[in-house]
Amino acid sequence: MVDDSTATPASAAGDPAHAAEGGPATLWVERTGTRRYTGHSSRGAEVLIGSEGMPGVFTPGELLKIALAACSGMSSDLPLSRRLGDEYDATIRVSGAADRENEVYPQLDEVFELDMSELDPAARDRLLVTVQRAIDRVCTVGRTLKAGSKVTLSFDIDTVD
Repeated sequence: MVDDSTATPASAAGDPAHAAEGGPATLWVERTGTRRYTGHSSRGAEVLIGSEGMPGVFTPGELLKIALAACSGMSSDLPLSRRLGDEYDATIRVSGAADRENEVYPQLDEVFELDMSELDPAARDRLLVTVQRAIDRVCTVGRTLKAGSKVTLSFDIDTVD
């Protein structure tokens, strides 16, 4: 998963003036221990990241999956709320085993759980088509995963001169 933001040293990233007004959030992670990091947003959000088996953290792969599920949910929110009402309940479960030999997730599976018992079968089918189209059209995370993305890495190194 790639974000529009660029790598920024923590000292600059933590400065709210560094984030553009109304623009994308500045994102960064800081190491807090062995294979343990805290992810930050210039909007003040934090997430704990670490190895599988560590209590209270998400792995990077889990965050990728959660981003996909959240993007699908947010992309479908408008058509679903129009038809089911603003207070509809939805759960999107996402899974996919890692191929550790190649260090990729070859397949991610989402299951969208919705109560559509109030709709007749034809209305339900129409709504599901509309929801799928909305997700295919505006879910940036899903579109990026399907298309692939160029990822670059650079280093900002302190040196003694």
